[in-house]
Amino acid sequence: MKVLQRINTVLHLKSILPRPRTAAVILAGGIGKRVGAKQPKQLLMIGDKPLWVHTALAFQRCKAIDEIVLVVRKEDIAQMKMMCYTWKIKKCKAVVAGGATRQESAQNGFRAITSKVAYVAFHDAARCLITPSQIRDVAVAAYAYGAASAATRVVDTVKVANKYGFIDKTIPREEVWLAATPQICNYVYYAAALKMAEEQQVTVTDDNSLMELIGQRVKLVDTGSDNFKITLPSDLARAELILRTRELGHGH
Repeated sequence: MKVLQRINTVLHLKSILPRPRTAAVILAGGIGKRVGAKQPKQLLMIGDKPLWVHTALAFQRCKAIDEIVLVVRKEDIAQMKMMCYTWKIKKCKAVVAGGATRQESAQNGFRAITSKVAYVAFHDAARCLITPSQIRDVAVAAYAYGAASAATRVVDTVKVANKYGFIDKTIPREEVWLAATPQICNYVYYAAALKMAEEQQVTVTDDNSLMELIGQRVKLVDTGSDNFKITLPSDLARAELILRTRELGHGH
């Protein structure tokens, strides 16, 4: 009941107060060796667009997002800026070089957003099937709780094995989620988490972990199994099929 009351309060406030200004940091600087291509996977074509463009257009079309920062390989900056113009990604305010790790790349993107931003969404460009409505849902949850993350519920039974490969215990699958992106949090929380991670020399693999570092709860939002990360060659065909199915659906 308390959760419902809090959500209703947030929705009421949303109707009378300006929505928090929100920036998206899209991480598009990976190499993608496992996908087996000669060029970075974010530049591979899916249908009539490069992979990363599908991602960026979802954030461009989402009304919860006010600006976009694109984090890419240093040698791709000029090309990516031109492609933003070509594909009319008008919310893109900066294209910056990534770092040696995901954490460094996210930090570089974070430092490039404007000072008026209240919330920041971090997203992997390789999750090109995210939709504007899913981004909005995660953003609304972040506004309510301070931090929220896209995720997918586990449908299989989950086992924990010992070091010899035998089952040690079974974890209730209703308690297990697979973390995805976008991961959205309050700007101030993220700045504090970055400072603490630097002081403690902590390296993390996602932005939720930074929230955990400062003790901030992260609300999970189910974005379904289609919000997967392009990793293997078979993922490209799967993504193209899903996009075609969506296009047919819009046509009816």
